[in-house]
Amino acid sequence: MLPAPHRLRDRADFATTVRGRNGARAGSRLLVVHAARTDARAGCPPRVGFVVSRAVGGAVVRNRVKRRLRALAAARVRALPSGVDLVVRANPAAADAVSSQLEAVLDPLWHKVIGRLEPGT
Repeated sequence: MLPAPHRLRDRADFATTVRGRNGARAGSRLLVVHAARTDARAGCPPRVGFVVSRAVGGAVVRNRVKRRLRALAAARVRALPSGVDLVVRANPAAADAVSSQLEAVLDPLWHKVIGRLEPGT
């Protein structure tokens, strides 16, 4: 389970992360990861949110994908720098992916967007 202080919940925060000017994005066939950092959140714990649309599948499939992504993020969220908001968006192909496939795709995308936020890392 993703701890409460690390959950991205507000619509405005999702929009800022996904469409923000100071953000980074990396994607694959299964997932797209967006990251943003704002001065207002400096020193705050990192937060992670998930977007799994109806294009991925029915409610059961969407919830399964979200559960898998949430478990993967919970294991990695403490390694994120403070003040970072991260949104993981599932593409329709994620419906057929098992946890190990999602993990294999999420890790490099996660590191790529964090590296783009922090030049020199």
